[in-house]
Amino acid sequence: MDIPSIETFLSVAQKQSFSLTAESLYLTQPAISKRIASLEMELNCKLFDRIKKKIILTEAGRLFLPRAQNIIDELKAGKNSLAEMGGIVSGELAMATSHHIGLHHLPPVLKQYVNEYPQVNLKLDFMNSESACLAVKNAEIELAVITLPNEPASCLNLVKIWSDPMTIAINNEHPLLESFAERSIDKKAHKNKVAKEIVFNQKDLQQLTQYPAILPEIGTYTRELLDEYFSKFDIELQVKLSNNFLETIKMMVSVGLGWSVLPQTLIDNTMTTIKTPGFTASRSLGIATHKNRTLSPAAQKMFNLITKSE
Repeated sequence: MDIPSIETFLSVAQKQSFSLTAESLYLTQPAISKRIASLEMELNCKLFDRIKKKIILTEAGRLFLPRAQNIIDELKAGKNSLAEMGGIVSGELAMATSHHIGLHHLPPVLKQYVNEYPQVNLKLDFMNSESACLAVKNAEIELAVITLPNEPASCLNLVKIWSDPMTIAINNEHPLLESFAERSIDKKAHKNKVAKEIVFNQKDLQQLTQYPAILPEIGTYTRELLDEYFSKFDIELQVKLSNNFLETIKMMVSVGLGWSVLPQTLIDNTMTTIKTPGFTASRSLGIATHKNRTLSPAAQKMFNLITKSE
């Protein structure tokens, strides 16, 4: 039983696709099929069924999956141990991060990491926080740097690194601004259309929510946080557009397509922020790992650098 065939089996099981596995391993699709066929012959059982162009694990495949993962994990651990004896951090690190964190928090960490540990093969995937948590849970990656869930799976270990306070934001030419101009904290700023803040009471907030909102999609950790807040005021939001990329939402707010709730770090002089009593929405950003998985030296070094960056 050769290691490349086992690695191919794990990739097909994860991606549920021979073609995607071929792309990720830089092989042809016939080569992938040959590896799987060879493994099935050696194990004397069928590992995958092909139903209407879908690739799904057979019962035998499901039984073999955790054992195959253990074989690869043990092999990597052995290689890492030998590398540690020579004082070298090497091997492969599979991790994920959200686009927002990858753009605004991780660049200095990643730069330091690749400079200090050039022999590590860093595989960094950008995905939404929910998918990244699932990937950690399924042992597909070692760690994820994400928006932390309020109700995590019991197998996940979460470490908060950054607080990410959020604020209601509208375009500087939003129709509501004229009627509330006299409440502007900085009237000169309002006149010059630079970043400013106005104060809303609950009635004002009800009026704002009659206008279209642009929010992350239902089911995301950020959307859950916002829905929980607005439900306290018995407010039904008029969500015009949904998008999981906060930078994209920022752009849409800045050109006047709707209002939103954004991290304070994204606010610029195209927008006005709204302060309202009781609004304390803040996301927790940090690291998710699996409680039952020992981090490889490469992953532990990344973990250490991130925790020092807070």
